[in-house]
Amino acid sequence: MLDPIYYAVSWVMLAWHWVFDEIGVGEWLSTNWDWVLSIVFLVLTVRGILFPLFVKQIRSQRAMQAIQPKMKALQEKHKGDRETLQKEMMELYRTEKANPLMGCLPLLIQMPIFLGVFHVIRRLDSGQHNPTLYGWSETLFHSASDAELFGVSIGATLRNGGLATVLCVIFGVIMIATTYLTSRQMILKTGWSEDPQQRMVQRLMLYGIPLTMIISVSAFPLGLILYWTTTNIFSLGQQFWVLKKYPPLVNGKPVEPKPKAKKGEDVELIEAQRKALAPKVGAKPTNPKKGGSKPKVG
Repeated sequence: MLDPIYYAVSWVMLAWHWVFDEIGVGEWLSTNWDWVLSIVFLVLTVRGILFPLFVKQIRSQRAMQAIQPKMKALQEKHKGDRETLQKEMMELYRTEKANPLMGCLPLLIQMPIFLGVFHVIRRLDSGQHNPTLYGWSETLFHSASDAELFGVSIGATLRNGGLATVLCVIFGVIMIATTYLTSRQMILKTGWSEDPQQRMVQRLMLYGIPLTMIISVSAFPLGLILYWTTTNIFSLGQQFWVLKKYPPLVNGKPVEPKPKAKKGEDVELIEAQRKALAPKVGAKPTNPKKGGSKPKVG
């Protein structure tokens, strides 16, 4: 069922390995950098392909934020009538072209690719009798099987013991931490959703996935942990740029950036003065000319 993904993952890895082999990248510090970098650039290839979808995800989330006031009004109107509320909210999503599940779509697309990488790398340390499967040659298969990262096979797992356990734990902690930070960065910028369904998705992304990874690290090959860690680090940077380009909304309106203070100025004082000078809701506009003294002539 996933054979096309296994072939695609293998093709990208082999293509990048050919590039690094051609430019003379080899072994250094007990590491076969041609294979290690082929995994890293596999990540960059996948992220580059998924980037338009990631931008679409951010835009969908902005649409969800823009309809928050309308959602609150519906919740007040249909308080206690859950069935009617759900129908009205679905209609609101349809008319405003907002999709509450869009936040999970990039992850759902990444999972088959992740499983493909898991399968391909796991084969490298399992003594396969069919090394030419998925487009590999015997020479490249055995070369990848012998590839190491700081003296540890990229197909080794935490259960191999020794230095393999140490490296898997170190990279595993980084992988889990960056998974959490990626979700936390998004929630800090966008805020917790008022929609219970969307809030549940946010909690799953923030806490559920990192918790499952604690269990998974023991079974992941080192090369796969490297792949996921690289993905998370790249995602943090990519997400920071996109969130800056598409700033979050509060009550359907863009968040006003705080004023930047010059050297020696108090930012909080400047913000307080700005709020004090801002017109109050319901107040009549003042005319600076009325009541003032007329300028003297001559």
